[in-house]
Amino acid sequence: MKKIFFLFVAILILPSIIAINLDVEKQDVSNVIIQGVNQPAVFDLKIKNLGAPANLQFYNLFGFSMAPKGTVYFTTNEEKTIQLLVYPTENFQYRGFYTFKYFIRGQDGTQIAYDLTIKVIDLKDAFEIGSGEVNLDLSSMKIYVHNRESHNFEKVKAKFESPFFEFEKTFSLGPNERKEFEIELNKQDFNKLTAGFYTLKAEFEVDDEKTNLEGTIKFAEKDLLKTTKESDGFIINTQTIKKTNEGNLMVGSETVVKKNIISRLFTTMNPEPDIVERDGFDIYYTWANEIKPGESSEVMIKTNWTLPLVIMLFVIVSVILAKQYTKTNLSLRKRVSFVKAKGGEFALKITISATANNQIEKISVIDRVPPLVKIYERFGSEKPKRVNEKTRRIEWEFNSLQKGETRVLSYVIYSKIGVLGKFALPTATAIYEMDGKIHESQSNRAFFIAEQRKGDVEGY
Repeated sequence: MKKIFFLFVAILILPSIIAINLDVEKQDVSNVIIQGVNQPAVFDLKIKNLGAPANLQFYNLFGFSMAPKGTVYFTTNEEKTIQLLVYPTENFQYRGFYTFKYFIRGQDGTQIAYDLTIKVIDLKDAFEIGSGEVNLDLSSMKIYVHNRESHNFEKVKAKFESPFFEFEKTFSLGPNERKEFEIELNKQDFNKLTAGFYTLKAEFEVDDEKTNLEGTIKFAEKDLLKTTKESDGFIINTQTIKKTNEGNLMVGSETVVKKNIISRLFTTMNPEPDIVERDGFDIYYTWANEIKPGESSEVMIKTNWTLPLVIMLFVIVSVILAKQYTKTNLSLRKRVSFVKAKGGEFALKITISATANNQIEKISVIDRVPPLVKIYERFGSEKPKRVNEKTRRIEWEFNSLQKGETRVLSYVIYSKIGVLGKFALPTATAIYEMDGKIHESQSNRAFFIAEQRKGDVEGY
């Protein structure tokens, strides 16, 4: 009976005597697991064996791989620091902090459970990227990479791309470390960009796992419009006004040039002005536009003072011809004047005066219509004999004209396309008989200087 009693007591007391007895202190070295990157979370376990010598084994029931594998031997009262490694599982979908139990088991089968908390993230969540401000006055800028976790990255391959630069770098990044890289800038790469915020793109690669990140770059505002003026020549003067936007903002530009009523007759402009205003004897030409960063606006004004000399010669020749003109048997004089159009078309009234200096017969007056215009269907008191729109000819016929007799021929031409500048009309021709012989006379050439104006077509 006593043997049975002692055996029962031994069964109850013996496990408590040989069960493992440990004092465990845990310190997180890096509790982060990055999915896709084969690097473990690391914990330092300071273990003191308070019981009998034991071989200790570490494991969990959640499928995480752990090291050290196998057993670690402890003598009584021995204290060791064991580095516990926890490796990620391939199909673990949870993200964030995750707490699970791990076990330390002795060779006798007794074990103790402890809590372990890991943080599971994707690779993109481990980094933060950004940059300093880009300024047109600077030749370089800085970008940074911040390791947001306690994980140690021994090798990171990174490619950066933005409208301002492209940059590649391989580097290491310690726990919670922030690294900056200085990048040289070439203004020609972004001189047409406007101020504002731009995207900084980056591709990171760690242990064959890749991810893409984005940051922002601020392009600081700068308003700088540079104006240059050049003037070349005296008799033929060419003035060039160039405005260049060397800033990074859209800039409104207005260029104003003043001419008097004489000089403007001999001036050509490229491009044509947006606004033409008259103030007394002065005329103001205005060009208004918006210039993008890195672009230019140029106005060229050419005044040809040789034209007055030509006009003077023309006047002299005209006087000589006028004297000769009065000696002819039939004088033709051609004039042109502006006509308001109801539909806003450009319209001109052509008037031809035919004066006989001697008695003549079988007179045919022929005029030609310039291209791009049409003939208005109403005519003056003298109706033409023929109007050939295909050959653009108008013909009047008279049986005879007495000496001193004058016939006034008129018609209107119009165009839906506006005409700006000098508009030249061809000469009119008259064929007639005198004393049984055929003669021919020609009119002067008529000109009209047109400016931008609107009106309404009327008859006359």
